[in-house]
Amino acid sequence: MWGRAAEKPDFSGGSSFLRTEQESRSGAAGRVLSVSAFMRSVRDLLEHRIPPVWIGGEISNFTPARSGHWYFALKDGQAQVRCVMFRNRNQSLDWEPRDGAQVELRALATLYEPRGDFQLTVETLRPAGLGALYEQFLRLRDRLAAEGLFSEALKRPLPAHPRRVGIISSPDGAAVHDILSTLARRNPGIEAILYPSAVPGERAAAGLAAALAQAVRRREVDVLILARGGGSIEDLWGFNDEALARAIRSSPIPVVTGVGHETDFTIADFAADLRAPTPTAAAELVSPPLAGLVARAAALQAQLTRALRHRLERDMQRIDALGRRVVHPAERLAARAERLGTLAARLAGSLRRGLEDRGREQRELHRRLR
Repeated sequence: MWGRAAEKPDFSGGSSFLRTEQESRSGAAGRVLSVSAFMRSVRDLLEHRIPPVWIGGEISNFTPARSGHWYFALKDGQAQVRCVMFRNRNQSLDWEPRDGAQVELRALATLYEPRGDFQLTVETLRPAGLGALYEQFLRLRDRLAAEGLFSEALKRPLPAHPRRVGIISSPDGAAVHDILSTLARRNPGIEAILYPSAVPGERAAAGLAAALAQAVRRREVDVLILARGGGSIEDLWGFNDEALARAIRSSPIPVVTGVGHETDFTIADFAADLRAPTPTAAAELVSPPLAGLVARAAALQAQLTRALRHRLERDMQRIDALGRRVVHPAERLAARAERLGTLAARLAGSLRRGLEDRGREQRELHRRLR
């Protein structure tokens, strides 16, 4: 990282490493640093003297680069600082920040040498205010994942042609309206049954699990949608319940979640057989479009018609071939009669010739006897 070894300054004395103007002029320093060496030295001082810290603020000028790195500024009312979060770090996040988002980040203070910019290298990032809730979410997610509850091998396939779709959500929420509108638009023949439950609040998890148990007990739907609109992590916390996750996995009916927005992830999403980014997307996933089904039925009908026509033509050709081999009984009797006549004539001629031969032999014997 350093240039020439002679250019590395000694920072062991803290701020006293910079000599006075008189010392520099008198030649006591004995050397002059290059700009790059000085910047590397300052960066080294920052990274070794200031440990990684948690900082909160508002994201501004967020830019995801083509390389996968994230560049943005973190600011409050009095100051701002440049930040970079490298690809190998941000890939572990299940959400992407936006301008104006209040966040908390753990970062290392450093210096970007080519421009001499002071910046923070971000190690982890979370929405502001999550604190203990977010840590609790991560611990539960990791523990259930290690147990194998989220294994892909446990996921159940969705029915290709469901007749009834169950909806577990608040009857007053926008999520139910979006799901019903989507089902009516895509396939009006699918019946929807609502299992009402409160989705925000402290009792949300218990209410959701009870509605799921009711749907399983009644066994009247082919697939279930667990849904609610967007909100904060506190609003969605009912879906981060261990008992609800285990109920989803033990359900004999496939479960699709459509909770919050595209960037929102809950424990229920990991436990479900399929996660949709929104309630509308969940309705689209469980409902094959009627137009597509009609087109598929028409294609199958045309294919069946061609197969039947081909079969009929082949059977008709076979019947024609067999017909050419069939002989009318009268023709067969006439042929037999003609054959009998020929055989009778041959028999009569043979008898006549035999009698004549016997007559000649008798006459010869009579002549010899005389």
